[in-house]
Amino acid sequence: MLKGSNTAVPTAALRVELGWRAGPGVPDADTSALLLVSGKVRSDADFVFYNQPAHSSGAIRHDGKRNADGRVTDTLIVDLARVEPEVETIVLAASSDGGAFGQVPGLYIEVQDAAQGTPVARFDNPGATTETAFVLGEFYRRQGAWKFRAVGQGYSSGLEGLATDYGITVDEPQQAAPAPVPAPAPPVAAPSAHTPPPAAPPAAPPEPVRLTKVTLTKAAPSVSLTKQGGTSGALHVNLNWQVRKQFSGWSSKFGRPAAMHSDLDLDLCALYELTDGSKGVVQALGNAFGALHQPPYIHLDGDDRTGAVSTGENLTVNLDHKNDFRRILVFVTIYEGARSFADLNATVTLRPQHGAPIDFSLDECTVPSPVCALALITNTGGDLVVQREARYLVPERGVSPQRTVDYAYGWGMNWTPGRK
Repeated sequence: MLKGSNTAVPTAALRVELGWRAGPGVPDADTSALLLVSGKVRSDADFVFYNQPAHSSGAIRHDGKRNADGRVTDTLIVDLARVEPEVETIVLAASSDGGAFGQVPGLYIEVQDAAQGTPVARFDNPGATTETAFVLGEFYRRQGAWKFRAVGQGYSSGLEGLATDYGITVDEPQQAAPAPVPAPAPPVAAPSAHTPPPAAPPAAPPEPVRLTKVTLTKAAPSVSLTKQGGTSGALHVNLNWQVRKQFSGWSSKFGRPAAMHSDLDLDLCALYELTDGSKGVVQALGNAFGALHQPPYIHLDGDDRTGAVSTGENLTVNLDHKNDFRRILVFVTIYEGARSFADLNATVTLRPQHGAPIDFSLDECTVPSPVCALALITNTGGDLVVQREARYLVPERGVSPQRTVDYAYGWGMNWTPGRK
């Protein structure tokens, strides 16, 4: 499509894919959406992005980032049939992280039919240079139907500038103004019998949107939750995945992958050690789902087989009991559907209730591994540190994936067979 052109789109579920070519020095990018009424959001809840991944109406959700075959994609799932009637426009935007869009090769936005996977509309790089945010396109209503327009409007002020332009309140550090000198207090008259009661204090304004995020890499593999302010409330750990090709593990005869089944079932797990010396595991196997408000203060939310970012595999850690933790190792095993992580594209996100979310992708698996250590959370002198592990392990013959992780990290537990 050319800039400014438009085309009709179906109201069925759509995939909105932001894509670009990966490479050394190429900045990261993130897709986002804003639901508008008369050109502005109704509230900060109308902003869907990496820190707020789904709209309350169910019309839009962030489906995660993928990196495969030298191309990176970040995707939104949009169901136009579920958009509230008063919403007139859905702005589709992108923001860069670590550079300008002029450094992002092969940038495009593509709208696809989610069921068929067929393209509906595509708009390629609108000639970006120094911009750090872009409105690439928009859905808008016209005579009862939805259309997509290629926009290509750039911002040099990044995601913050774009968001505030549409009415979002952004939580960014501001320089404090000097405190005013207090005036002498006026004399206070004694209350009479007819003095009205004091007015109720105004309701607290809603919390502003936080744009901060942390991405762990090989070069920067750890972050302090304490320094990020994430030391209380719930810490949600999400694993989502996508099968790049249809594989089902490694052939023991040839040492190469065979076909992967469609019913791939991954299990997110956690080994824990508390400060009182108790140790254990939280996992679906053996129905060891844990507990959030009593030891081990870790709970497995459910067992998912889709890998979607809105569901996926989820663990919750109660950081109100951070002083009870010595260390937590989050890992994932293949329960069925494959014998290896080969050609599995997975992303891990740790989202503290307070502080910035932390995410990282797993590297490509090149060994016949059914178990991967994801992240190690340690408590050192009251400082909670998250360490990116992304470590594929290969069990010895007859050794379970759980026991393999135990051996690798020296947990020293006794293991017995279990079932879901």
